[in-house]
Amino acid sequence: MPGQRSKSEKTNRRDPYEVLGVSVTSTDQQIKTAYRKLALKYHPDKNANDPKAADMFNEITYSYNILSDPDKRNQYDSAGFEAVEAETQDLELDLSSLGAMSTMVAAFFSKLGVPIKTLVSATVLEEAINGTVPTLPLALGKPVSRKVEKQCAHFYSVRITEKEAQAGIVCQVQSAEKSKFKLLYFERDENGGLNLALQEDSAKKGKVTTAGMYFLGFPVYKLDQQSSIMAKKDPDTAFFRKLEGFQPCEITELKPGVHTFAVYGDNFFKSASYTIEMLSTASFAKEKENLRAVEANISTKRTEISKFETEYRQVLAQFTDMTSRYKQEMKTIDELLKQRNEIQATYTSAPQINSSSSSSNKKRVILQDDKKAKKKWYNLHVKVDKRKP
Repeated sequence: MPGQRSKSEKTNRRDPYEVLGVSVTSTDQQIKTAYRKLALKYHPDKNANDPKAADMFNEITYSYNILSDPDKRNQYDSAGFEAVEAETQDLELDLSSLGAMSTMVAAFFSKLGVPIKTLVSATVLEEAINGTVPTLPLALGKPVSRKVEKQCAHFYSVRITEKEAQAGIVCQVQSAEKSKFKLLYFERDENGGLNLALQEDSAKKGKVTTAGMYFLGFPVYKLDQQSSIMAKKDPDTAFFRKLEGFQPCEITELKPGVHTFAVYGDNFFKSASYTIEMLSTASFAKEKENLRAVEANISTKRTEISKFETEYRQVLAQFTDMTSRYKQEMKTIDELLKQRNEIQATYTSAPQINSSSSSSNKKRVILQDDKKAKKKWYNLHVKVDKRKP
């Protein structure tokens, strides 16, 4: 399992680029494609009695966890495995291969707050490659609501005309019950099989969970959910890495013809309820141009934030130094003033007055004055005239 390796295993780890059969200059899409092919080849479902295949599958998954994350990939490129601790890797599990244990495993890690990335079942992927999955037709502008069982998928075929392809296509899936699911897009090979090309995990947005794919002729970014997890650990790092989590979709447009999408039930405990809808953006021209502008601004801002981080870190370091010096200088000044007062107090020939004895004497004086006053009052001589009238 990724992230749980012994010390001896760590010393024998192979280069992630070597494991996936890619180079340091490979694009994200090339790395993802290589991973999918190898993961399917060595998947536990297809190699149940082969421990070497299981080890290879774990190594492939571990390597992909590093190279698929921009931050971790940069750390590895600059300092190797030492910069990427295995314990910090997110878990990526194919719960379908765990059978009845999947619910227990999911509940355990969810309780611990450990984020779990799930793989699409190898059974589903293999059936798609063999072209044996049942496919339902889906018309543009006509949403369909269904319920898919966990670790299963519903496949849909969508026919797109030349005009619709030029206008742009959007596929949206949402669940009012906040079910966990994956939206998948498959490309058909020359043998009629379906190969997984794109994958979007559902995310909570308001009162629903949703996932979408946008084929508009320009790059549309998707957000890596790791930024929200990182924010809890280090808000500054989360801020500067937030736009790194925005990765442009590998496919920006669809050609005229039939295309295949699928909704995969990613719930741990139950089926997933969802509504899927395919739309032509011909009637959303304004929204399309607004999105184009926003995506371009995101791309520009990513570059600006990268430069700003260097300046921010420098100023923050100076501020930290200044704050530390401020506290030290304040402490020094207070100590000097205290010493000054103590020294000045020694310049006198008069004995020091004990405040307690002084107050005691004052109290005695007050008591004596009160006694005299009372005596004078009671000894007052009053003359009485004894003559009778």
